Amino acid sequence: MIEKYLKIKIHSLHPSRPTTFDTFVYINQHYILYLRAGDALTADKIEKLKGADVFFIREQDRGAYKKYVHSQMNDDALNVTEKARILRESSFSLVEELFENPDVNQALDQSRELITNFVEFMGNYPEAMANLIGLSSHDFYTYNHSLDVCIYSLGLGRISGYSKKEDLEELGKGSLFHDIGKRHVNPDIICKNGPLDDLEWAQMKKHPLYGLQILNNYPNATDGIKACVFEHHENHMGNGYPQQLVGQDIHPMARIVAITDCYDAMTTKRTYNEPMRPTDALTMMTEKLAGRFDPDLLSAMRTILFKIKA
Repeated sequence: MIEKYLKIKIHSLHPSRPTTFDTFVYINQHYILYLRAGDALTADKIEKLKGADVFFIREQDRGAYKKYVHSQMNDDALNVTEKARILRESSFSLVEELFENPDVNQALDQSRELITNFVEFMGNYPEAMANLIGLSSHDFYTYNHSLDVCIYSLGLGRISGYSKKEDLEELGKGSLFHDIGKRHVNPDIICKNGPLDDLEWAQMKKHPLYGLQILNNYPNATDGIKACVFEHHENHMGNGYPQQLVGQDIHPMARIVAITDCYDAMTTKRTYNEPMRPTDALTMMTEKLAGRFDPDLLSAMRTILFKIKA
């Protein structure tokens, strides 16, 4: 039987905290044991990895890895920034699995654990949102972007008055899967090293509709989730797409995702542009792009961002 492995992020393991599972690196199509259960990932070992950012564990150790992460999140010796890094980094493997799962209904169900972890963390630590934003990699990959938009949306949702668990879960799912329609966009367009031409842009602008069509096949997709997917490129002035909705006609959750999606895009490195600093991006959004967004939500986003350094 072929043994299965799960990808994990290196920084989900805290230096000096012994693991409870074997950890592997992938070299020349082989999984090589790097760290035995009971050993700790030291700063020296991280340095020797020369920029690598992923490890692998055996599929059978998934439960042990989750317990290990949980124990770190409940370790009073770790500060909020350390816990924020561990939570964010440990979430990537789950996000990647969710996006590669062809069963969207199942993926929506399985995303509940991830979203609950972030909701509880933000509830336990009021300063957590600022820490999570500060940890953004500013590199654009589908999984990074989707996770960061989800994190920002949950934070903005909380500060804007969302408090019920079911509402935050719905917002979390909608923001996490907001770009699911890109499954039906040519990968060459999504990964193009440069601006899109008119034909490519016309194809890209169809992804909200593609997303809605996907979700319409799954009963677990609520109206709020569908709105985040279908309406996150609408804008307050009515010249967004695909429906040219105006102001209050846009679903409240989609208005949140419109802001967080734009913010993440502006602060993320692409092959053809450098990322903006967080406060510079928000200044542009409030001064030059203000008409696109819900003004109250934009003001709330400023409240979050100016708690961290630019």
